[in-house]
Parts: sequence; structure tokens; C-alpha cells
Amino acid sequence: MSIEERFGKKDAQIWKEFVHKEKLSQAQAQQLEHYLLLLREWNEHTNLTRIVDIPDIIAFHFQDSMRLADKIDFSTLKGVCDVGSGGGFPGIPLKILNPTIPFYLLEVNNKKVDFLESVIAALDLQDCMVSSLDWRTFLRQTSFAIDLVLARASLRPDELLRMFKPSSPYSDGMLVYWASKHWQPDETEKAYLIKKEMYHVGGQQRVYAIFKNKKND
Repeated sequence: MSIEERFGKKDAQIWKEFVHKEKLSQAQAQQLEHYLLLLREWNEHTNLTRIVDIPDIIAFHFQDSMRLADKIDFSTLKGVCDVGSGGGFPGIPLKILNPTIPFYLLEVNNKKVDFLESVIAALDLQDCMVSSLDWRTFLRQTSFAIDLVLARASLRPDELLRMFKPSSPYSDGMLVYWASKHWQPDETEKAYLIKKEMYHVGGQQRVYAIFKNKKND
């Protein structure tokens, strides 16, 4: 079956433009296409996302996740944690772009855990693990080699900043929070905020808020 038959002529052209623009390898394009189809299939019976049209999935899930690779050098990382991964964003698109880096997807909803594990198996993603621990428990009970934590539409910054407590094994890491363009940090958040990076997807301006424990610099 051709991509035109799978997606329809108009969406197939949008998909081809996406693959070309992002300079995806054939393997990466195939993995992302399989992922998109699984997302739509599972979403018919499991509440994974309200974004279901192919152009919107490309822009507001795939590219919204992938733009971070323009701001951070993933080749220097030991491991990445995606907090509240849900349908796998931003973790799975970024894992597809960075196949050699271990990724940990945190998700407490059992149905979404099942989906994530199904995607990992279907796409044959190596060193990509799902944890059903909540964030606070994860901080207390794990000590993986993680130096980047990602949070997109999951927990608030004040809760995420617990990773910088002296007792946390991840206190030396970096945190990226997907913020609205109107987001302003409070005083506690300012103490850890190192920069805000603007980017655009689907004609909309968005912000990555990047935090670090400045005392460790």
C-alpha cells in the first residue's frame, strides 16, 4: 500500500514535505509513520490525544517535540527522562532522532503505559523504557544515568524543580519545560531558569524554558 493510500493524497504530500524538511532517514521516516498510525489506531479506544489529523500530529506532536534537538546537543547526553509521557511526546520522536541515547518514559496511566510499550516493541526502539512510577517516587527510588529531563503538558515547574534538591540523584541535570509564550517564572523558578528558547510550529510561537541548578555550575 502506498503512502497516498494510507494517508490520502493531500496528507501524503504534507508527510513527504515533513520528511524532507526534517532531513529524516528512511528508517526514521518509517518509524514515525508507524508511530503515527499506531497513535491514531489506539486513540479510537484510548484517550491519548485530541490531535488526530495528520497535519496537526506532524506539527503539534512530532515537530513540537523534535525542535528541541535544534536547541540542545543530544550527542553529549547520557540519558533522557520524559515526565508524563502520555502518548509518547516528546520522548518517542526524540528517541527516534537519537537512537543510541537511553530514554525513560514516565507515565502513571496504565492504558498509556500499554500504548507506550506497544510502540517501543513495534518500532524496535532499543534502550527505551517505560516507568509507571510517579515523579516524586521516581526521584526517591531511581538513580539512572539521566542528565536531561523533559516535561511537556504534564507537571508544573514547581513540582519538576524537585529534581534539583540535594537528595535527588538528578540534581546536576537539565530540565526543559514546554511553556506557553505568555508564561512568566515566579521567584523560585527564576532561581533555576537559565534561558527561554523561542521556536515556531504550525504557525504558532512556543517556548522551551530551560532550568539548571546554578549552584552546581
